[in-house]
Amino acid sequence: MNKKLALSIDIGGTNCAYGLVDSLGEIHYENSVETATFGEAIKFVSFLKQDEEIYNSLNQIIGIGIGAPNGNHFTGEIQFAPNLPWEKGIIPIKNYFETEFQIPTILTNDANAAAEGEKLFGSAKELENFIVITLGTGLGSGIYINNEILYGSNGLAGEFGHIRVVKNGRQCKCGRNGCLETYASSSGIIRSFEEFKADYSSSSLYDEKTIKAKMIFKHAINGDSFAKFLVDYTANILGNALADFTAFSDPQAYILFGGIAQSGEYFRSLVQNYFDQNSLNIYKNKVQILNSNLHDKNAAILGNAASIFKRIKY
Repeated sequence: MNKKLALSIDIGGTNCAYGLVDSLGEIHYENSVETATFGEAIKFVSFLKQDEEIYNSLNQIIGIGIGAPNGNHFTGEIQFAPNLPWEKGIIPIKNYFETEFQIPTILTNDANAAAEGEKLFGSAKELENFIVITLGTGLGSGIYINNEILYGSNGLAGEFGHIRVVKNGRQCKCGRNGCLETYASSSGIIRSFEEFKADYSSSSLYDEKTIKAKMIFKHAINGDSFAKFLVDYTANILGNALADFTAFSDPQAYILFGGIAQSGEYFRSLVQNYFDQNSLNIYKNKVQILNSNLHDKNAAILGNAASIFKRIKY
């Protein structure tokens, strides 16, 4: 294999996925590791350098693309990411990788990377104005306006998960209360379970030893009333928030990506319903809620690789 490759890395609060991708979007190697395995970011960098597949492909790698929560595209730093179990504050992740690998590195917000992947390979190929909503441990957004990703003046645009939607609501890891991601995310729906379980005397969820977000959606689809309430409650808050956010950039579509979006049409249709009910009249019937069609692939991995092939000459 003599193709030029990008080393693509998606750093998440729960898992770090990584892979080797060519310029046509073919993933030649892919793997993941739990983020909490490493107490410090630099240890994760060293771990990747020792990965046999990556080590054996170093002469083909033209660049390293990283997507991370609170990733500042301009400075190359992860800045105060509340959901990362590594050192807090500012992490100079780009510098770590360029020092260890001696390969050009580009950092972006993880949701921006997912948006790049959707634009090149997924549901947004024909769209010029759209927003990808990543629903993982937290909630992020990658914003495309007039066919360009929006970075903002400090490289930190798209922190939609930290728009406050409930006054004096749940404590968020960012230090504030009522942020959207404390309700509409994998961790958010589990917090809803804990908050409302006293209101339901019986539920098939109580038979489970450990409550996980995917499990709640599975039980909801199977008709459990408590699980259905939890999914509806989550969709209501997200749909309302998206209805308000539409006034910002007038997107053609929102694309739902990540763990809880993988329940498919069930959750998507609920979010669309609440969105339609609460949108301004000028946006009625103009904005679609779509599911990513890259769930069987990895939009973030593809998106980080795309940023390399778009910006680095080879």
